[in-house]
Amino acid sequence: MKEDLREYLIALTNAATVEDLWAMHCQRMDGYGFDRLIYGFTRFMTATSFGDPNDFVVLSNHTAAYRKGFVEDGLYKHAPMVRWALENEGHCSWRALAEQINKGTLDELAQKVVAFNLTHKVHAGYTISFKSVSHRTKGAISLTTRAEMNQDQADAIWAEHGPDIVLCNNLAHLKILTLPVPLPNQNLTPRQREALEWVGDGKTMQDIAQIMGLTQATIEKHLRLARETLNVETTAQAVAKAAFHNQMFIIEA
Repeated sequence: MKEDLREYLIALTNAATVEDLWAMHCQRMDGYGFDRLIYGFTRFMTATSFGDPNDFVVLSNHTAAYRKGFVEDGLYKHAPMVRWALENEGHCSWRALAEQINKGTLDELAQKVVAFNLTHKVHAGYTISFKSVSHRTKGAISLTTRAEMNQDQADAIWAEHGPDIVLCNNLAHLKILTLPVPLPNQNLTPRQREALEWVGDGKTMQDIAQIMGLTQATIEKHLRLARETLNVETTAQAVAKAAFHNQMFIIEA
């Protein structure tokens, strides 16, 4: 088992795309009994907001119906285990959620999330909240057991394999942060990326036009479209955001 784990971790850290990594990771977690995962990460969190949802990195193998309700319709904002992840680091059994339910301490919105989860057989699992180095960033992953399993079984799995599961997820999270992440409607064209890269290198509009063999007006157009694509106001913000999401200076897989 340990050699198998070592081979998996080597393959994980060598993954060339987020898609390859995610497929590999879902398969590994399924081997432990957690067949549905949802990973989220933001670099733009504030004291009152998660940031622009369009800037979130969200990966999941849940059904489309579950993803729509939980992510797109915003139920995650009121999910008890998401709240736990924002306030803590480490891992937490969903038994803690059952205790809140039994004590009647969940508010109405949180109860709505629990009811939604139950309709999708999301009732047992663990949440891992990753260590952050900035108060603006937060990453976490929710591991849901197979539908026929209960929390006692999830806890038994964790008692036997918990450290290995945490290690796998920590490395998956760190690797995701190094890869170009596809965002909805925010992927740059090769020309937009190249223009931003030259701006990031400190080149002037005149320099970039000469290097790319284009007119300054065309360069300015590429930069304007890059700003619109990334939903920012200035080119400096576009450079920063593209860098955050590893969409600049990338080596094509």
